[in-house]
Formats: sequence, structure tokens, C-alpha cells
Amino acid sequence: MAANTQNTPLLDHDIEVAFSESKASSLTSIRSSTTGGWRSASFIIGVGFAERFAFYGVSSNLITFLSGPLGESTATAAVHVNTWSGTAALLRMVGAIVADSYLGRYRTILFSTMLYILGLGLLAFSARLPSLSGFACEKTSEFTSCYSQLEVIFFYFSLYLVALGQGGNKPCIQAFGADQFNGQDPVESKAKSSFFNWWYFGICSGSLCTRLISSYVQDNFSWVLGFGLPCIVMILGLFVFFSGTRTYRYSIIGNGQSPFRRIGKVFVAAFKNWRANTTSDTFGNMHHQSSEQFKFLNKALLAPDSNLKEDRKQCTVFEVEEAKVVLSLFPIWSTCLVFAIVLAQMPTFFTKQGGTLDRTIRAGLDIPAASLQSFTSLIIICLIPLYDRIFVPIASAFTGKPSGITTLQRIGTGIFLSAVSMIVAAFIETKRLEIAEEFSLLDMPHATIPMSVWWLIPQYLLIGVSDVFTMVGLQEFFYDQVPNELRSVGVALYLSIFGVGDFLSSFLISAIEEATGGEGRVSWFSNNLNRVHLNYFYWLLAGLSIAELGVFTYFAKSYRYRSRGTM
Repeated sequence: MAANTQNTPLLDHDIEVAFSESKASSLTSIRSSTTGGWRSASFIIGVGFAERFAFYGVSSNLITFLSGPLGESTATAAVHVNTWSGTAALLRMVGAIVADSYLGRYRTILFSTMLYILGLGLLAFSARLPSLSGFACEKTSEFTSCYSQLEVIFFYFSLYLVALGQGGNKPCIQAFGADQFNGQDPVESKAKSSFFNWWYFGICSGSLCTRLISSYVQDNFSWVLGFGLPCIVMILGLFVFFSGTRTYRYSIIGNGQSPFRRIGKVFVAAFKNWRANTTSDTFGNMHHQSSEQFKFLNKALLAPDSNLKEDRKQCTVFEVEEAKVVLSLFPIWSTCLVFAIVLAQMPTFFTKQGGTLDRTIRAGLDIPAASLQSFTSLIIICLIPLYDRIFVPIASAFTGKPSGITTLQRIGTGIFLSAVSMIVAAFIETKRLEIAEEFSLLDMPHATIPMSVWWLIPQYLLIGVSDVFTMVGLQEFFYDQVPNELRSVGVALYLSIFGVGDFLSSFLISAIEEATGGEGRVSWFSNNLNRVHLNYFYWLLAGLSIAELGVFTYFAKSYRYRSRGTM
């Protein structure tokens, strides 16, 4: 016990190590007049276009495939879509760690893109298997499946291979694009902020094209061609990426240690030293180097009695500050999860809603239900140039900020709009159910409700407007607020919001299905969409979104921004 009460000395060389590491980490790119900038970024935006075309070419209409040829129920298909989407998003964290610690972003993008293409090719082949094997469609309960058990396993293997490939591509390609601009240069710093707007413009253009083209092909021609088109576009994207190789700025790879391991070491050291008795003199001039936030982590700077200098387990000021920065992001991260749950409804229940309505454009031409998601992409494409060229300069004139408003203000605005979208969706769903009852269609699930599919456009458009604020704001926030050598991890943290959100959506759907269904009761997510209670679900999400906005505002007000170019 006596050992716990005595003052523990600091490692004398910590400050020097901190400064040397900080200096090394700030050298994140090779700066040259012939590399980087908008020329390099344009290649990367092109790759982003191709990647989103491929991903949404699979995900946008996946629930239709699962509840159609695979014969799954509506609730089961929705859970499987959300689980796959969530896994895909969380795998981005793995890709980011590999890139930042071992391979570097360029090589991670290269290898993961090849894996991505392989997965897409196998997915297209899996859609062809029933016709090759001659497997007869089997009716189980009220569902009909045209796939054998082995073919279903092969389909899901291919699907998750796609998730693994995009796990390496998605976080690295965006961070690699932002790396083409020097955050310490005033001109390039402003261009970097603009890059996030145009990056999102590019990827939304890709999602718009695939929702119009791939969804139509899948509904009206074949799933083989519908899954094959994303594979072809991804191959073209790889060619575009190669084309810009000589123009890119390349980040210096870290010391090969996992960022999570390095940050985790700080928490372990602080926990081991939590009983250490410290005074104002204990930290010496270290007090001026370490921030006051999360002061309990400062105990990781204390040297225990054993000589940790030899086994290299001591923590430097730089490592402690790095851990503090990452820890400070989690309140913002956690208060955006309901927003992610809201977005998860677009490729699932929004699409199933659209399938019950009148989708006729003209005689013989129906708009695919999944194509309605293209309106979200369309509004984003229209608004981002207006935001970047009109809103930002006007807001900047009032606030004095180069970006017009802060990233957290931008995120909060989007969360508010997502709550409004759920309120609108609840009213429209109530109207749909009333019309179904009025025309005696409650027990006719395959009948078309005499209500135009265009009624759903407002909820899609509001989701799109909220995306312009929150999605772009999150991208910039998590890229700028992490240490320089953890940029891919920062992007992956932002993307993991939507992975966890998808899993939470799956859990919520399963829990509500269990609570409201069974024993002859009609659950909120009945397979008969004319008797479901999606309006109740949307009201629940609206309430959760409003509560989330309140908590987010509380944490946003107390958040202290990290200056660009530090650490």
C-alpha cells in the first residue's frame, strides 16, 4: 500500500519523444507542385463514383432479391440487409487500421478493389446458378425460393466478400483524396473543405446512376446483368485509379503499430497508475504540454517502479493526447446513431412501401420501387453546388468562418431534418393504409394500392437534404479531428456510425417483431404490407431523433475543436 501513496516520477525523455513523434506525424505527404491538388482529387472522386455505383447497385434493391428469388419474409429480409450493411460499414475500420499501420492507403485501395471486383463477379454468377443447376422452386409456407441451400450459402459468401472489399476501399479512398490537400496551407485548407462537398457530389452521382440503371435492369431484365453492371463499373474505377498514380501525394506509413493498440496502451497505463498520488510538481513542465481534458489519462505518463524504458511500454505526451482526441469524438459518434437508423429504412421499408403503390409512368412502363432512392441522390447533387458556391460564402460573411458554419452545426441541422423526414413518412404511411382500407385491399397484399408512388417523394427528398448537412459534416469532422496519421481511422469511425446504426436497426426490427407479432396478432412488420404499422415505427424513429438532437446539442456546445495541422 505504501508504494501506491508515493509520488511516481515521470519519464524524463517523454517531451522529446512527443515532439519527435509529432514532427514525424506532421510530415504526412510529399509536397510538390506536380502532385496533389484538384487534378489528383478528380481521379479519386471518379473512383468514389464507381465504388458507390457498385455498392448501391447491390444494396439498393437487395431486399427485393431476398424477399423474391430467395423467398425470405419481409422482416427477415430487412434484418439481413441491415446486418450485411452493418458488417460492411464495420469492416471499414479493419481496412483503415491496415492502411494506417501497415500497407498505406494506396496499396490498401488497390488490393481491396481487386477483392471487391471478385466479390461482385461471384455475386453475378450466384444469380445465374438456379438456371444452371435446374433447381426447382420450392414453396415454403407463403414464400417461394428458387435456390438450393448450397446456392444460398454461395450467394451470401459472395455478398460478404463484396462487404470485405469495400471495407478496405471506402475509408481509404476518401482519406487518400483529402490527403491531396495540405491542411496547413490556407489556400489548400479551404480547397480541402470544398473537396468533401464535391466528393459527396461524386459518390451521390454514382448512387443516382445505379439506382436508375441497375434497379431497372434487375426488375425488368435479369439479376445476373443487374449484379454484373456494378462489377464492370468497378473494373473501370480501378483503371481510373491507376491512371492518376503519378500525380498522387502519398502519406508516410506509421511505425507499423496498430492505432488502436497504441491508444489502448494509454488507457491500460492510466488504469494501472490510477492509484498513483500526483501533485502539481509531479508532471513538471509536462503540464504545459498536456491538455486539461480527460486529465485521468495523464496518469499514463507516469513511470511505474519497473523499468519500462527497456520494454518500450511507456506512453508519451503525444500518445496520451492522441488518445484524448479519439475519446473526445465518441460523444459525437454515439449521438449520431439514430440518424443512421433513419437512413437504414430507405433501402428496406421505404422500398417495400413503394412496391405496393401505383408506379406507372406510362402504359407498360413502371418505375422500380428501388429507383425512388435516386431522388435522394438527385437532391444531394443539386444542393451541394448551391451549398458550396452560395450558402458557404453568404454564411462566411456573417460568421467569419471559411466553411460558413461549423461542422457540428452542419451535423445538427441534418439530424433535425432527418426527424422531420420521419414525421412526414409517418403521415404518408397512414394515408397509404387508409386508402388500402377504403378500397378493401387490406387482405390483398399483392394488389396495387390506387395511390401514386410520388407521394413518397417528400420523405426521400428530406433524407437527401439532411444528408447534405450531416453526412458531409461527419466526413469533414472525423477526418479533421483525428491525429494526422489516423486519418483513415477517422473516416472509418464516421462510417462505423452507419454500421452500428444498421445493426441497431436490425435489433429494433427484431425486437418489435417479437413484441407485436405472434399468437394471431399482426406485427408492425407483417408480410402483408396493407396491415403493417410502419407509421408507428416512423413515429418512434421521429421521437428518438428529436431526443438524439437534444443530447447531440449538449455535447456539441462543449466540444473543443482541434486545430488543423496539429498532432
